[in-house]
Amino acid sequence: MVAGTALRGKVRAKAALLAAGAVLLPMLAVVGSAEAAPAGNTAGNAAGNAAAARGPLVLGHRGASGYRPEHTLASYELAVRMGADYIEPDLVPTKDGQLVARHENEISGTTDVAKRPEFAGRKTTKTIDGAKVTGWFTEDFTLAELKTLRAAERLPAIRQENTLYDGRYQVPTLQEVIDLAKRLSRKADRRVGIFPETKHPTYFRTIGLPLEPVVIRTLKRNGLDHRDGRAIVQSFEPTSLQILTKSLRVPALQAISAAGAPYDTIANGKGPTYAQMITPAGLKQVRTYADWIGPEKNLVIPRKADGSLGTASSLVKDAHAARLKVAPYTFRNENDFLPTDLRNGTVRSDYGQALKEYDLFYRTGIDALFSDNPDTAIVARTEFLGSRD
Repeated sequence: MVAGTALRGKVRAKAALLAAGAVLLPMLAVVGSAEAAPAGNTAGNAAGNAAAARGPLVLGHRGASGYRPEHTLASYELAVRMGADYIEPDLVPTKDGQLVARHENEISGTTDVAKRPEFAGRKTTKTIDGAKVTGWFTEDFTLAELKTLRAAERLPAIRQENTLYDGRYQVPTLQEVIDLAKRLSRKADRRVGIFPETKHPTYFRTIGLPLEPVVIRTLKRNGLDHRDGRAIVQSFEPTSLQILTKSLRVPALQAISAAGAPYDTIANGKGPTYAQMITPAGLKQVRTYADWIGPEKNLVIPRKADGSLGTASSLVKDAHAARLKVAPYTFRNENDFLPTDLRNGTVRSDYGQALKEYDLFYRTGIDALFSDNPDTAIVARTEFLGSRD
């Protein structure tokens, strides 16, 4: 535990040093439902996204979810203050067709809904992507009802410190996330992009709540329907991306799991498995509708049988040959999520050698990565770029 605690302090100390420079900005007080952002002026597209010239992009996975309950405005805002180039809202619908940011439509683990007696009767069991799930679901609540709930930490056993913020924040809408990104772009003097993901799109289409039309309307209404990268859409299901890219000009990312197949492949009885997607031929097919792939990180550097980190695969090289950019997921600081050879001690929640893991992945030539701890990713990126000078 001592080693993990020491590294946690080291990472935060390095983040504090960066805060004195141009990457991180002063930490300000909490205001309203989100945490206040640093001051500044708006930046042009090229200057505002100078991160591309700095090295791989850092994508705030559900915000800065290593430090705040995921998919809250506070989590997104903290990610930007830590230097993230993009924030990532996962999208699910409400009963009245509004899109909100939740990793899953079942919300008992990320809100206080189970403690609300007025909603006790909403608990039910559904089949989502072929699996039976019991709980409370966003599609059974109006937006007004969801707004009465408060977010909670999804991993309290691993991230006990985050439980301090339970009950403080609402479930945000896609529009609120876009508004926040625009506001932070102005204040941070750089462009903050959004990386929305459609969750369970086939399922929601079957119950009359398709995600894609609302995503399309919202991005167009907000002036984000451009190839300039201010918005990049993503999904595990190719058909969802194909629907989006037929109506939008934005770049798209095909998310790729380490095993199995996208649910639209399963539901339709045809289509690629994830293993087929990462072959040279499969990558060329992905390139017909997407600009990026987002593979589970073990597809980039596989782990050995003992859980330690192995040798990099050819995936990054093969994707680049197919003119696809690569953004693996998900990078986290805690031992529980690290290869066995990069852990410090045996306490699951202690920080391991996350900086080393980032460095090894940056050296594969990836173009971006999804991180729960954007400050750590920024520190590692700065050190990686410095080592090449």
